[in-house]
Amino acid sequence: MLKCIAVDDEPLALELLEDNIGMVPYLQLEATCSNAIEAMKILQTKKIDLIFLDIQMPGLTGLQFIQSLPTKPMIILVTAYEKFALQGFNLDVVDYLVKPVSLERFMKACNKAWELHQLKNTNTQPSTTAPDYFFVNVDYSLLKITFSDIIWIEGLKDYVRIHLKNSNKPVITRMSMKSLEDELPSQKFIRIHKSYFVSIEHITAIRKTSIFIGTMELPIGENYKDAVLALTGKGE
Repeated sequence: MLKCIAVDDEPLALELLEDNIGMVPYLQLEATCSNAIEAMKILQTKKIDLIFLDIQMPGLTGLQFIQSLPTKPMIILVTAYEKFALQGFNLDVVDYLVKPVSLERFMKACNKAWELHQLKNTNTQPSTTAPDYFFVNVDYSLLKITFSDIIWIEGLKDYVRIHLKNSNKPVITRMSMKSLEDELPSQKFIRIHKSYFVSIEHITAIRKTSIFIGTMELPIGENYKDAVLALTGKGE
C-alpha cells in the first residue's frame, strides 16, 4: 500500500481528491489538509509515501512546500494552472495534473507512483516488477483486468470493448486506443488494425489480411501488416 495525503485549500477539490483516492486499491489515505502547514505536521508524525498537492494555496504555495522538505515523499501536483508544469518537474514530481482531472488520467498518475514505489523497494529488474493487470473505469468503479484474461480488444470511437476469457459479456470502458496502447505490455499484445489489439497468446492462425482467434476472424490493417509478419518470423 501507498500511504498518502491530499493537500488543497478548496474543500470541493479536496473532497474530489478523497473520492478518487478511495477508488484506487493500493492507496491508503492518511489525512486531508487544507494548507501546507497542516501537511508538514502530518509528515512529522507519519511516514507518507505520496502527496497529492495543490500549488496555489494561501501562505506557503505547493512549490515552496516541496522546496522546504528535507526528505520528499513522491508528489503528484494537482492544480488549475498549466504554467507551473516546468517548475514542478524540475522538482522531480511524479506527475502534473491539471484540473479538472479525469479518473482515467488520475489513475495513470497513480500507476506511475506505484511503479516507482515498487522499483525503489526491490532489487529486481523493472520488467519483473511490472504489474500483470490494469484498472478501467466501468459503471463508476475501477475494474481490475488481468492481461492474461484478455483475448482481443476493439476500439469504438471514444470507447473500447475488451473481450475476456470465460466471459460472454465484454467489458466496455471509455478509453482511447492510444491510452490503451500505453497500458498494454508490447510483449503480450499486438495492434493489428486501427480498431483492434489482440493477445499474441490467443492467435491461432494468420492469413495475409486477417488473424484468427479460434473461429473469430479479425482484419489486419494495411499499416500493421509488417508488424504482424514480423510476429511470424517469416519473410514475404
